[in-house]
Amino acid sequence: MQKSENREILVSVIIPAYNCERYLAQALDSALEQQVPLEIIVINDCSKDGTEAVVKPYLKYPQVRYVKNERNLGAAGSRNRGVRLAQGKYVAFLDADDWWEKGKLEKQVKLAEEKKAVLCCTGRALMNPDGSFIGKTIPVSERITYRRLLAHNCINCSSVLLPRRVALEFPMEHEDSHEDYITWLKILRKYGEAYAVNEPLLKYRLSSSGKSGSKWKSARMTFRVYRYMGFGPVKSALCFASYALNGVWKYR
Repeated sequence: MQKSENREILVSVIIPAYNCERYLAQALDSALEQQVPLEIIVINDCSKDGTEAVVKPYLKYPQVRYVKNERNLGAAGSRNRGVRLAQGKYVAFLDADDWWEKGKLEKQVKLAEEKKAVLCCTGRALMNPDGSFIGKTIPVSERITYRRLLAHNCINCSSVLLPRRVALEFPMEHEDSHEDYITWLKILRKYGEAYAVNEPLLKYRLSSSGKSGSKWKSARMTFRVYRYMGFGPVKSALCFASYALNGVWKYR
């Protein structure tokens, strides 16, 4: 593993990478452009393509660390490993096929420090698989309560920045559902609210092969989220109905 130099690190950027050779460089470049003291932890989750070859030239940067899992851990397990390895006060998640606008982390850290936030996210711009803009952005409320989040997961994983202590307290679990949504719900159930920078600072690449590519599959996983949260069938169904209505409105 590439080790960081002895220097101040404010944010640890965690990038789980599985068969992402086509997109990883853009994610890395966007993280390196952020104007805060950071480290970037790339976790190769047993990729079978040229992911490692893509990372290799970036190891000349002292900010970049590289880890290779001995067995496939999935996105949740890889993110959890990155959190354990992180040296920053905050951690920020970035999927290997997404990328950030310059200044994204700087704006989030400022907001997190002002609000003493346990979670901070941003809006996002929806991109085609080739990286072109589809012409739609998804805004986000500047204050997100637990109740609001139950009705609709408005927090995209690649937009999230949170204190490392909170990420350690709530590791991601249940990858057969939306593990990130479960984590945000648990955090807000305990701490009350999250904050957001309502700007499309995340460039979110749409893909038919991801977890949310099949709407029916995503719906089943969302219902499973509420069950994993300990809700009974009736409450889970009510939460899911609200979630579905919000989803129709979001992508209308």
